[in-house]
Amino acid sequence: YTGAELMSYEALGFCAPGESGPQLAAGIFNLGSELPTNPSGGLLGFGAPAGATGIAQAIEIFRQLQGTADPRRQVPGARCGLAECHGGTATIAVVHVFDRRD
Repeated sequence: YTGAELMSYEALGFCAPGESGPQLAAGIFNLGSELPTNPSGGLLGFGAPAGATGIAQAIEIFRQLQGTADPRRQVPGARCGLAECHGGTATIAVVHVFDRRD
C-alpha cells in the first residue's frame, strides 16, 4: 500500500521524515536509480498474498540477485536486497537483508 511504502522509506532511513513523497516524485527509487525499490510493483503487484508476503518478497530478491528476474524489472548487477514486511496495527515488523556472494 502506497502510504505504508512511504513510511517504510523513512523508517528504514532511506530518506528523512516527511521526504519520502518528494524523493519518490524525484525518481530516487525508480529502476535504474541508485536505490531501485519495488521493481516488481510491490506486494500489490503480486496480488497481496495474505500470509505469504514475506516469501513473495524473498523470492523476488533471490531472482534479482541471481539475475533471473523478469528482464523488464531486473536490477542490473544487483548485489544486495532488503525486504521489509509489517502487519496489523503496528503489531509485527520483520526485515531481511540479502546479499550476493560470489
